[in-house]
Amino acid sequence: MQVKLFKKLRNSNKVLFDLRKILVLIWQASGYWTLAWIILLLLQGLLPVFSLALTRQAVNTLVIVAGKGTSTANIYQILIPVGLMAAILLLGEIFNAAAEWIRTVQSELLQDYINGLIHKQSVTVDYSFYEYSEYNDKLERAREKASGRSLALLENIGSLLQKTITLLAIIIVLLPYGLLLPIGLVVSAVPAFYILIHLNKIQYKWSRRTTTTRRRLSYYDMLLTSNTTAAEIRLFDFANYFQSSYQKLRQRLRTEQLQLLKQQTIGRFGAVILILLLTGGALLWMGRQVLLGIFTLGDLALFFQAFNRAQNIVKAILSNLGKIYRHSLFVSNLFEFLQIQPKIIDPPHPVPIPSVLERGIRFRQVTFSYPGTQKPVLKNFDLTLPAGKVVAIVGDNGAGKSTLIKLLCRFYDPDTGSIDLDGIDLRDFRVKDWRRLITVLFQSPIPYHTTASENIALGDISNTSSQADIKAAAIASGIHNKITSLPAGYNTMMGKLFPEGTDLSGGEWQRLALARAFFRRSRIMILDEPTSAMDPWSEQDWLERFRSLARGRTAVVITHRFTLAMQADIIHVMQSGQIMESGSHNELLKQDGFYATSWRSQMQTSSL
Repeated sequence: MQVKLFKKLRNSNKVLFDLRKILVLIWQASGYWTLAWIILLLLQGLLPVFSLALTRQAVNTLVIVAGKGTSTANIYQILIPVGLMAAILLLGEIFNAAAEWIRTVQSELLQDYINGLIHKQSVTVDYSFYEYSEYNDKLERAREKASGRSLALLENIGSLLQKTITLLAIIIVLLPYGLLLPIGLVVSAVPAFYILIHLNKIQYKWSRRTTTTRRRLSYYDMLLTSNTTAAEIRLFDFANYFQSSYQKLRQRLRTEQLQLLKQQTIGRFGAVILILLLTGGALLWMGRQVLLGIFTLGDLALFFQAFNRAQNIVKAILSNLGKIYRHSLFVSNLFEFLQIQPKIIDPPHPVPIPSVLERGIRFRQVTFSYPGTQKPVLKNFDLTLPAGKVVAIVGDNGAGKSTLIKLLCRFYDPDTGSIDLDGIDLRDFRVKDWRRLITVLFQSPIPYHTTASENIALGDISNTSSQADIKAAAIASGIHNKITSLPAGYNTMMGKLFPEGTDLSGGEWQRLALARAFFRRSRIMILDEPTSAMDPWSEQDWLERFRSLARGRTAVVITHRFTLAMQADIIHVMQSGQIMESGSHNELLKQDGFYATSWRSQMQTSSL
């Protein structure tokens, strides 16, 4: 029993702590607008009380002057409170319009601020996090209407504040009629509050539990609607399969949601019954007091409006509290995501990158396993990449070649051993300094739907204004002629995602990515299958440029194509996470090992 109580208190404290963080976040996003909104809420909260007082005055005045005729003085006595009531109604509409305007501004500012936090965190966390389902679930929950729920939370807090002010004022108005009336209002709300909190907690747990399922739904939706899958969907005719999978998941979620809705409806109905019983009893009591002559008709009108409004306010307050609790739970997902800490971090005392590379890069007894796996991809792995040389690494799929790239990029760090640059462990450099030293062309480069010029300039975003360098990189990669033939040249939008865009072939996208890599002008180049999407003629054209482009740089080329590998100064043959053969092209042919056998096989195939 004590353990359960402790857990409840701890959960309540967490909700309150998250609530405080949310309010701080909202203030950081829209401080002055939030202050204006609070002032407006206070004013809106007081208007109903003035309206009640004027209603009582108007009714009592009407009763007094009813038998005195329609003299100007009598009419003025009635018109004054009625006119003030009309003015309050007009003021209320003005306040409502102002509140809606402020809310819209807050919504835009908050949405941009939260999206900025999510974007910043997404590019700060380690690359490895994207390979975990748990991380993707956290990201999905953080992105799921985080800004909307934060603003809804603020609105409910504001509404709660406003209605609490109004309720307190109404209670003061009701106190002369009996102390038990306001006490009854508060007591009747306790069961309803408990029910709302319990139901919202169930809803939140269900939402967390079904995160992966809802992500799978989004994935099926993407498969059925994306241009990247449109060809295979039609060719292999498996649209019905994914549509069926989508509908089955939707039906399961829909059934669970309706069951939750049923529980919520029953719980809320029970809470409303209790409030209605109290209201009926209070009205019967007040009617009897009027018949006994204890209170006037004006008192009855005031009491009816005040008690009815108080009842509605109590229900609204309960609803606000429930929504605040629910939104706090959901917005806590945002903070859960923002609290993820990267493991690949800068050292306390970073070492500067050497101005000139003398020895190069060396893997020293590196052992590495991917998180969540037991079998090492690399074990006691040694490899030297000499400075200023072109090194090719060839091998079958699964040999560990792509893992080398990820380790060189510091997407991961070795489990044991080290990777050195001129004898300095890569972990001793600032992460950004090291990554600025290298440029990588991945096997499947990203087709950025921006202009051709921007596509290339993304290689060095600090040098986007240098059109001459952009053109030089395009010429070096062999994409310049294609770009100049496009309708707007370097200002042509790439891809078909946006209007007036022009799509490229696979080889042309690869050349554009090569231009981006060359534009970076890094001292270390890492190319993963750089010609895989090129036809033989395009590959030959690029090979003729490659040696001159790589001159003075350290280049690492991962490839299956021996026509590219033979351009390297040193070729390493990699199998099962180890270097099995090393040497130049001619030296490896003389060894008559795996490389020589594969070379002969590839040459025979290409000659057919």
